[in-house]
Amino acid sequence: MLSHAIKMLTLLLGLSFSAFAQGTSTLPELGKVNWGRDFEQGLARAKKEQKPIFLLFQEVPGCSTCQRYGAEVLSHPLIAEAIESLFIPVAIFNNKGGKDADVLKFYNEPAWNNPVVRIVDANKQNLAERVAGNYSPLGVLNSMLSALEKSNTVVPSYLALLREELQSKALGTKTATLSMYCFWTGEKELGKIPGVVATEAGYMAGHEVVSVEYNPRLLSFESLVASSSKVKCADGVFTDNEQEQTKVEKVLGKGKVKQPAAYRRDPESKYYLYQSHYRFVPMTELQAARANSLMANGKSPEEVLSPRQIGLANQIKANPKKTWKPTIGKSISESWPWPNA
Repeated sequence: MLSHAIKMLTLLLGLSFSAFAQGTSTLPELGKVNWGRDFEQGLARAKKEQKPIFLLFQEVPGCSTCQRYGAEVLSHPLIAEAIESLFIPVAIFNNKGGKDADVLKFYNEPAWNNPVVRIVDANKQNLAERVAGNYSPLGVLNSMLSALEKSNTVVPSYLALLREELQSKALGTKTATLSMYCFWTGEKELGKIPGVVATEAGYMAGHEVVSVEYNPRLLSFESLVASSSKVKCADGVFTDNEQEQTKVEKVLGKGKVKQPAAYRRDPESKYYLYQSHYRFVPMTELQAARANSLMANGKSPEEVLSPRQIGLANQIKANPKKTWKPTIGKSISESWPWPNA
């Protein structure tokens, strides 16, 4: 009865236990996505399900670029989930004849080429800019979100957060180390500041600190310190940068600049996540920072998680005696429980 109830719950979330059996492609060029191979069938599904088609032109077997694209982009857990749940995935092998060659000809795509992505509607019309030459997760994610917006589909929060994080890292982030009376409170407060990408609780020179990674294009150093001070999470800042020292003194006053020293991570970083079963759910750094803040404020972290992450959390909660491994501070791609991994 319990297992039946759990299964019904995940079904209500738009999942099934088989969701975690998805992404089982054995071809490295195709990553962890389950692909359709017939374009006409994909068009029919797109019309019926009112979804765009994610059209991958890929060399299979392919060169190192093709295999790397499969490993780094098409195997990102959140991107793979979005491709399967929000789009109709169809793979066209650009080094094969028959129907594959017909689709290549229709879109004027070259044979024996590096990966190309087109997102099209049921009428074969492009919904977003063709992705070629950009072999990063951000490159394809930007196209996916543009297509969703053009097709009047609400962009899920987990994908919007992923784009924010990837964009920040692509443009370059900075790190600040702030001391405070309680670093668990610090992660709670700093993790929800717009522009903050990641937080980590630790120790430096005998002080409790939070190491904050942030996007300086969205959040200046001075604004970060000021916002932290307002919530009593910046009684000092560790920095040897003269410009930053001046800004610290301007915001916090004299004597608030501290010289950097050896840093040690707290084993219970992301304290509120750490105290729950969500510590076993793989998340991106930004997801974890936001989820931890939500839980600290008595809210559910599910508003920043994907359906599969929520489904995994439900499985973990229902099977507490199973050996689950904590994932806080670990890469989502490396810690995601792909079947047969």
